[in-house]
Amino acid sequence: MTNAFPASSPVFDDAFDLDADFGAPPVGAPFAGAAPAPAHSGQPYPPADPYAQTQAFAAQPGAHPAQTAPTYPAHAPQAPAHPTHAPATPAHPAQAPGHAPQGHYPAHPAQTHAPAAYPAPQAAPVDLGPIRADVSIPRIAIHVFAERQDTLAAAERAGQDRRLSRASTQIRPGGVPAAVAAYQNEPTPPLIVVECLADPATLLGQIDALADVCDAGTKVVVIGATNDILLFRELMRRGVSEYLVAPIQPLQLIASIGGLFSDPSQPFVGRTVAFVGARGGAGASAVAHNTAYAISERIGANAVIVDYDLPFGTAGLDFNQDPISGVADALGQPDRLDATLLDRMLVRCTDKLSLFAAPATLDSDWDIGPDAFEEVTTRIRATAPFVILDLPHLWSPWMRRTLVSADEVVVVATPDLASLRNAKNMIDLVRQARPNDAPPRLVLNQVGLPGRPEIPTKDFGAALGIHPSLVIPFDAKLFGAAANNGQMLLDSAAKSKPAEAFQTLAQIITQRELPQAPARGGKAAKAAAPAKAESKSLLAGLFKKG
Repeated sequence: MTNAFPASSPVFDDAFDLDADFGAPPVGAPFAGAAPAPAHSGQPYPPADPYAQTQAFAAQPGAHPAQTAPTYPAHAPQAPAHPTHAPATPAHPAQAPGHAPQGHYPAHPAQTHAPAAYPAPQAAPVDLGPIRADVSIPRIAIHVFAERQDTLAAAERAGQDRRLSRASTQIRPGGVPAAVAAYQNEPTPPLIVVECLADPATLLGQIDALADVCDAGTKVVVIGATNDILLFRELMRRGVSEYLVAPIQPLQLIASIGGLFSDPSQPFVGRTVAFVGARGGAGASAVAHNTAYAISERIGANAVIVDYDLPFGTAGLDFNQDPISGVADALGQPDRLDATLLDRMLVRCTDKLSLFAAPATLDSDWDIGPDAFEEVTTRIRATAPFVILDLPHLWSPWMRRTLVSADEVVVVATPDLASLRNAKNMIDLVRQARPNDAPPRLVLNQVGLPGRPEIPTKDFGAALGIHPSLVIPFDAKLFGAAANNGQMLLDSAAKSKPAEAFQTLAQIITQRELPQAPARGGKAAKAAAPAKAESKSLLAGLFKKG
């Protein structure tokens, strides 16, 4: 049962403050709020045919009950039986009187004093802990059969999420019986999500009936009302892929589906951060490039900059690079984009920062479909933890899809009326298309331009309903000198306010603190020097020049 997720994954909260703490996310507590397990009557599980139960559902290769539940709470809650109905002799020497023996469920609801069907859990706040939401789900069909209204609503909201944009989702009421009736005369999809709020014995019987009508290779996710490790193991033995305890949240369901269809050959899926300007000349490219440089050089994380402004991209100029090939070649052949081809196309700027530069020519109309942009972005996500997308100021189908599908969106605006109008349109669209994600971040750039009437920062944020994550002061001399020299501000003016602002934005995006600088001189510095010389970044191993 996966109700807790790795603490290193980002937490998505619709109400968080964008410029609040940017350190590591809090470690979530184990799953709480599930209905307690009922008292057991001492009757064993119904007899089962192992072959019939384990062959219908294709379990994970090499899966074992003890290996498929690494994040299940260590102690599942169990309610004691009524004192007047306690057995005279404990079923196990170590078991105290007054508690039902573990590992047994009623063969029939009439044989126990516990209710036959568990009541729906109360709609109380549930601490899900950190949920890994940067998942990649392939083009599959997903059928959901739910009993609770809130489960139907959560499944519908999950089906509209950007992470499931490539999958087709069908949501039907009726639970497991409706699924059994539906698949009597039709093939089963790659994934079925069913809900059953009955007692464990009834749940297992319904799962056995579903197994008789399922095709080989179908994965099954079960949503139940009992938080019990023994029930979980019995479901895993029958070939069920995942078990969740109601009530569920949309991101919880999405993360579970993503875990079932993750590619074991990819060590991780990088986080995409899209930078877009509210209007032309807002400086979105400069903010994106300096932030990516801060992520790699100050945070110490590997990053890739993808310049999607094909005719006018400036990433090559800003880093003083003139690559022969780049993102245009990748968009022309996205299906052939593998690690070897990426090695040839990517340009190494530093040990931890690589560049996918734009051609910046007008020889072509660059009429490329949205699928190509999506495929290239997906392939690049497997190369680095952070992928910075430098998006142009235009509007097209591929631009809209890329903006909506990014893990995080940063809107760069200047404090004027045109930027306010355009930023509001962008933020409203992104919010509507991404109901399960945090709102976009707002960066106000070029603040304090001499002689220009400006909208106050407080009023600008109030009009958009978003507090600016960062305010960057205007400094034409500083930015102009860095651009002409092909440098980032952290190199040319590390102590300036804009450079510190980019460093802060890098911390906010990565949710990581700056590593402490080693002491100058002394034994600590001498001991750290060899380790630094011998360290190799992840990108250095992936894209080693031949």
